Amino acid sequence: MYGNWRSAAAFRVRIALNLKGIPCEETFIDLDAGDQFKPDFLAINPQGAVPAFFDGDGPPLTQSLAILDYLEDVHPAVPLLPADPRARARARSLAQVVACDTHPLYVPRVRNYLMQTYGLPKEAMMEFVRHWFETGLRTLETRLVDEPGTGRYAQGDALSHADLCLVSLWVGTGIFGVETAPYPTVRRIAEDCLTQDAFARAHPLRQPGAPT
Repeated sequence: MYGNWRSAAAFRVRIALNLKGIPCEETFIDLDAGDQFKPDFLAINPQGAVPAFFDGDGPPLTQSLAILDYLEDVHPAVPLLPADPRARARARSLAQVVACDTHPLYVPRVRNYLMQTYGLPKEAMMEFVRHWFETGLRTLETRLVDEPGTGRYAQGDALSHADLCLVSLWVGTGIFGVETAPYPTVRRIAEDCLTQDAFARAHPLRQPGAPT
């Protein structure tokens, strides 16, 4: 897999690989240095984004949720989605709140574009980022409190893609200085997950290239 220590999307995939017991070698792509835009990497992923995941023959898999679904299909022995169709759909819906509607709004390419093209000051950019973090966290908190599917984890009492995405968002709150007190249910689930080895080993700050 090609990834980066601070990539929330790569973090999600690392957690799934750890939970399923799948060994994987991760090659570090320096996003700050622009390695993702070099021809060699664009030949792997024309979007210039991580992760890019190789498994056997064929082109790499990209987009974290697609990779998670692939791992679920080919390594079903440790399930990360419920068997019940409605519970399965809810877990995917919660995951997509993060991976589709929150995370894409604060990735470096969006922040850099707004600052460089429109001259948005850094502090205004940080307010923009925190706004979308808070929107995603508020959505998760409301649904986790109001919907009957919540248990120990986001969907019932077994880990699912929803928890992997929730944790990837939660860890980013510290990086961007997001106030987390209004989201106690999200906190409970995230902190539970982060005590587990599969999550701890996947943590961004434990990856090559992370600040010491």
